[in-house]
Amino acid sequence: MVTFNLTGFNPDIFILVGIPGLEQFHIWIGIPFCAIYLLTLVGNLILLYLIIMERSLHEPMFFFLSLLASTDLVLSTAGVPKTLSIFWLGAREITFTGCLTQMFFLHYSFVSDSAILLAMAFDRYVAICSPLRYTTILTYQAIIKIILGICFRSFCIIFPVVFLLKRLPFCQTRIIPHTYCEHIGVARLSCADISVNIWYGFAVPIMTVISDVVLIAVSYMLILLAVFRLPSQDARQKALGTCGSHVCVILMFYTPAFFSILAHRFGHNVSPTFHIMFANLYIVIPPALNPIIYGIKTKQIRDKIIVFRVGVGREQKII
Repeated sequence: MVTFNLTGFNPDIFILVGIPGLEQFHIWIGIPFCAIYLLTLVGNLILLYLIIMERSLHEPMFFFLSLLASTDLVLSTAGVPKTLSIFWLGAREITFTGCLTQMFFLHYSFVSDSAILLAMAFDRYVAICSPLRYTTILTYQAIIKIILGICFRSFCIIFPVVFLLKRLPFCQTRIIPHTYCEHIGVARLSCADISVNIWYGFAVPIMTVISDVVLIAVSYMLILLAVFRLPSQDARQKALGTCGSHVCVILMFYTPAFFSILAHRFGHNVSPTFHIMFANLYIVIPPALNPIIYGIKTKQIRDKIIVFRVGVGREQKII
């Protein structure tokens, strides 16, 4: 176990330990983290490039997908670079302001991702259940309002957490047994009552995410009812095929998210090493796999990626 000399310690500085119990393996753990982060950057940037440049992808579903890719980039970038600096450079110090900033963007991205998945479920519901009204319901003005609503809701949910932490006095240890700053993890270092932090940090985001999950489930129940009414099996398979990538991303997002949240709040028997490793995988794996899933399962994107690769190959031959 790594020990820290806090003599003459700056009271505005916190220490991020990394993954407790695995300090001797940090250098090696950082290699797959870096590789997955680079995959996240490349995959999501290519996805954004294709959606921006290809007019055939200027549809509501792909606008929401571009927003998901942007949010995933924020989620990974808010956590992974600092994690790698801890693993490889031993740069464990972080200012209180830096800690609050990192925490805000991590939590903001999580809540935004949930809302974006709900918007994408609504898009699939309209496309399958009301195809003739699709373009009149999801107009550019409606999409802009939905995107602004997602950003505003996420900001209103997470921004109060910043003030809940700023009001706390930190008169004991400032060592955070984690690779990044997380609301309750930082609040538990305080020597004051953190009941408000615990209740707000658990109830408000969880109720928000649960409401998103319920609405997504209702959307897909209505979608299934509409699909099973279609006359031919080919039509049913085509309709369900348009939802396949979205369902995969939903499962990949919510399953580890709920496990991590519940384990952090109630999993007293869960190993801290396992929990922190799992929490780190959560911020790198879904953002890296989302563009791959959509690239494989969405025909329009798959076709454009093939054209993109062919174009790049021709340019390289010319050079």
